[in-house]
Amino acid sequence: MITHTMPEGFVALPRSSPLLDVLGPAYCRGDGLQLEIGLHADNRHANGRGTVHGGVLATLADIGMGYAMAFSSDPPLPLITASMTVDYLGAVQVGEWIVVRLEHHKRGRQIAFATVSLQVGERIVARASAVFAVPRAQ
Repeated sequence: MITHTMPEGFVALPRSSPLLDVLGPAYCRGDGLQLEIGLHADNRHANGRGTVHGGVLATLADIGMGYAMAFSSDPPLPLITASMTVDYLGAVQVGEWIVVRLEHHKRGRQIAFATVSLQVGERIVARASAVFAVPRAQ
């Protein structure tokens, strides 16, 4: 069995979903706009070439942006991803620790924007940007 060393300060992500239950466990550090999401890549995340599938990275990016933006307000905003683009900059190997960090954000009354980087150590492996719909208050 492979054991992983988790970077300092990361704890189990207190919020989950059916998709995160399959993908994870996911971890977090910080809160609000400083929230970072972490994941140990394992064989479940691999594509046919043995590296982490781009869909896993895209999912982590969406979660990282959405959670950081949503939980920067009290009560949390129920943001809806309207569009997202991902630029893949390098491969992630099984066994590596992936961290999602919010880089830029802006929120208006109806739309929010965010950009994250996905990193393995100091190496940026992907960047993603998204537009979120901000639902109107009932």
